[in-house]
Amino acid sequence: MRRMLLAGLALAAATGAFAQSAPSFPTRPVIIVVGFAPGGGTDIAARIVAKQLAVELGQQVLVENRAGAGGNIATGQVARAAPDGYLISLATISSLTVQPLINTKLPYDPRRDLAPLTMGVVFANVLVVHPSVPATTVAEFVALARAKPGTIGYGTSGIGTTGHLAGELFRMMAQAPIVHVPYKGGGPAMTDLIAGQIPSSFASAPSALPQVKAGKIRALATTGAARSSFLPDVPTIAESGFPGYEATNWYAFVAPAKTPKDVVARLNRDLVKSLRTPEISEQLLASGMEPQPSTAEELAQYIDRQFATWGRVVKEAGIQVE
Repeated sequence: MRRMLLAGLALAAATGAFAQSAPSFPTRPVIIVVGFAPGGGTDIAARIVAKQLAVELGQQVLVENRAGAGGNIATGQVARAAPDGYLISLATISSLTVQPLINTKLPYDPRRDLAPLTMGVVFANVLVVHPSVPATTVAEFVALARAKPGTIGYGTSGIGTTGHLAGELFRMMAQAPIVHVPYKGGGPAMTDLIAGQIPSSFASAPSALPQVKAGKIRALATTGAARSSFLPDVPTIAESGFPGYEATNWYAFVAPAKTPKDVVARLNRDLVKSLRTPEISEQLLASGMEPQPSTAEELAQYIDRQFATWGRVVKEAGIQVE
């Protein structure tokens, strides 16, 4: 009996020592997957936040670009990843709420296969044109499109992205026969716009803002409900003759479903702290994005509401995966 008691005490001591020495998350680099090419808004935001997140986690944080399919490739990769917190994504409104509405073959369900971490940033898109386009107002742009139906293309970062939704909502409300030109990211679309390969774009603020300030493109309007603090002299589409128009963009951090609650809590804590760090907040604001950290639960509820909002636009516009 004594030997059994001593053996039990030894086992308990060993187990306790192991539990105390067991490594906690994270013990290796964390990867943030971005669904678009370098240079676009998602890529810019991810790289800004990654710097501070590495400090908070005490581990290297890498950004990996997996462009294509409106962000679906990257989001699908995270949905299928091991639920350990080492592979997360800064995903967009497109891959989290729109793609499931337009693609019946989508290999993941964002509300089933992903764990919300926190909202990242919110901002309006910008209707911008090449300087050669003879339009300095939304009214002139609409008149030009009506005069040359089917010839005025607008570039976006892909089918089902916010730029695409913003453009289709504008096409319907303005009765302007503009044509969607999808790219694999905001960066390539902006490159072609600057080069004059496309006449216009519904671009993200991070992609458009530096080029507008440099005079390489012209901003006609922003897509939010109110004027953007980044372009205060540029009117909204709503106040340019189309009341009720609104198309707000947002990026959010997500992890694979079934990620342990303590890992989700750690990532939420350190992401929120990173987004609230003055230096990071200033960099995001300077890039045209407003940090808006949240709880995981608040993000889940917001995604549900966005499904309902954009479901109506997708149905009315007849948007489908080509």
